Amino acid sequence: MVRGGTIAHQLIEQCLDKGIGLLQTYGFTECGGSGTILGHADAHRKVGSSDTSYLLTDARIARPDGSTCDPDEAGELLVRARHVMKGYWNNSVATAAAIVDDWLHTGDVATMDDEGFVTICDRIKDMIISGGENLYPAEIENVILAHPGVREVAVVAQPSARWGESPLAVVVRSDDALRADDVLAWWDGKLARFKLPRAVEFLTEIPRNASGKALKRILRDRFPGDPNGLTHR
Repeated sequence: MVRGGTIAHQLIEQCLDKGIGLLQTYGFTECGGSGTILGHADAHRKVGSSDTSYLLTDARIARPDGSTCDPDEAGELLVRARHVMKGYWNNSVATAAAIVDDWLHTGDVATMDDEGFVTICDRIKDMIISGGENLYPAEIENVILAHPGVREVAVVAQPSARWGESPLAVVVRSDDALRADDVLAWWDGKLARFKLPRAVEFLTEIPRNASGKALKRILRDRFPGDPNGLTHR
């Protein structure tokens, strides 16, 4: 199975329970393929992780000022390797923004534990800032996907007059009887209250690109909330 984006923890657990071997990798074109790789031996022990740096690849988690994060502190994942790209074709501005002091800025929020295992939280551009707190849609999506009536979900930001942004859950049903109130009740108690989406929208499918990543830009355009920032939370 090949899929772009993070894999739901529920799906990982189901595969492991059935004895299905998993090889989880994290990578991107600029890195020439894989940046980290998690073998089946550690799949149970480190569910949700994408493992340590790939062969001949250095990885670290950095704060906005460039300093290295402490273990389990969220920051941007940076990678360095001889197989990382030299730059973007005819785009020196984008190259200078992406590669700083030989480190490639991935644009992904991640953590690294004290064993060096990397866990991807989400894309920086998809992160929701609500009341000064950083919310990672992937974490919220993992909780909602555990509902038996949910087939797919994508969480995006909507404007909030009080909090700046609030999360919206866009759901594809596996049970036609599922209602918004059912989903809202499901995640209560499973996440800190400030992380809870305040609204649910239903679609027949989540728009995705060729690699399977949810096209959240399209969802944000389709469900913009109140243009004056009056979405309630």
